[in-house]
Amino acid sequence: MPGPFSVKRIKESDMCFSNSVQQDTPAAKSDSILSSKVANVNSDSILSSTVADDCHDSILPGLPDDVSKHCLALVPRSSFPAIAAVSKRWRSFIKSKEFLTVRKLAGVLEEWLYVLTVDAEGKESHWEVLDCFGHKHRELLPMPGPVKAGFGIAVLNGKLLVSAGYSVVAGTGSASADVYQYDPCLNSWSLLASMNVARYDFACAEVNGKVYAVGGCGTDGESLSCAEMYDADTNKWIVIESLRRPRWGCFACCFEGKLYVMGGRSSFTIGNSRFVDVYSPESHTWCQMKNGCVMVTAHAVLGKKLCCMEWKNERKLAIFNPDDNSWKMVPVPVTGSSRIGFRFGILDGKLLLFSVQEDPGYHTLLYDPNAPEEERPQLP
Repeated sequence: MPGPFSVKRIKESDMCFSNSVQQDTPAAKSDSILSSKVANVNSDSILSSTVADDCHDSILPGLPDDVSKHCLALVPRSSFPAIAAVSKRWRSFIKSKEFLTVRKLAGVLEEWLYVLTVDAEGKESHWEVLDCFGHKHRELLPMPGPVKAGFGIAVLNGKLLVSAGYSVVAGTGSASADVYQYDPCLNSWSLLASMNVARYDFACAEVNGKVYAVGGCGTDGESLSCAEMYDADTNKWIVIESLRRPRWGCFACCFEGKLYVMGGRSSFTIGNSRFVDVYSPESHTWCQMKNGCVMVTAHAVLGKKLCCMEWKNERKLAIFNPDDNSWKMVPVPVTGSSRIGFRFGILDGKLLLFSVQEDPGYHTLLYDPNAPEEERPQLP
């Protein structure tokens, strides 16, 4: 590769919003590009079949369960919905964390991208699945409930969680507390426990097996400082310590085992927030970094670095190094209108930069953090 950026055409249509996640490992914003390791799926029509009540039987008669589990893990992804209909025991295993672990140990994982994109008219959005070569595989089933904006996205235990958001029904807008889960193995959506506070335009991320929702706007459009955490084992949202000040339009990610909340606005600052709020799950406390980015429009964790894009400077990539608490700026090798920004995705240890708007001169860029420093491109 000639340098850390290279052009790679993924798709001609608009690709909007971003969040990069690992989706087929146990440990993953509205309209999002998700770097995912997920199960290939076909249809959920067979899931309506009656399955046997045999939870206490052997998974495969005559074989130890550990061997049986390994056999099921080797089944092609397209057959997951079919084998899930064989018995409750099989379906329970396919939905479990253990199934993901066994598949990982068997070396049968593939890295995929989930892309929430819009149609040619820019009116309807839908999820698409791309493989590591950028080939489109399918569209996901539509999510239940009304169409929403400003919702949060995270991946937990190999499943996609879409939380809260803002919807307009019969001309009336409202904030939602609903949470839906998409299971890529079974190609199905399910409704989880509702959040304690209806909200939209909030920060959302998975950290150490828990999903966090922070800040945002409430039912009456008020700015929020409250935060809560989702525990999949109990299917409950638990209220945690609030931010020191309200914050909305912000983003979050898991970085070094902590929750980082960045960008957005606060009632106690003029303009966009440069503070980065950091939450420690171990000590249940918040602290602040004062040298963050103003209004982060895209972010991703790439190895041990945090990559961000600022709305005022979308021709440079801001990279945070926790070792010395410093930010480094890397030029993005494009020219032209600065109104065409980028959103991020992670694939094979590299950063994908998708242009937000369709333009003949803007293709998908690939940033390689391991490229030699002297080969990094310079803008004129």
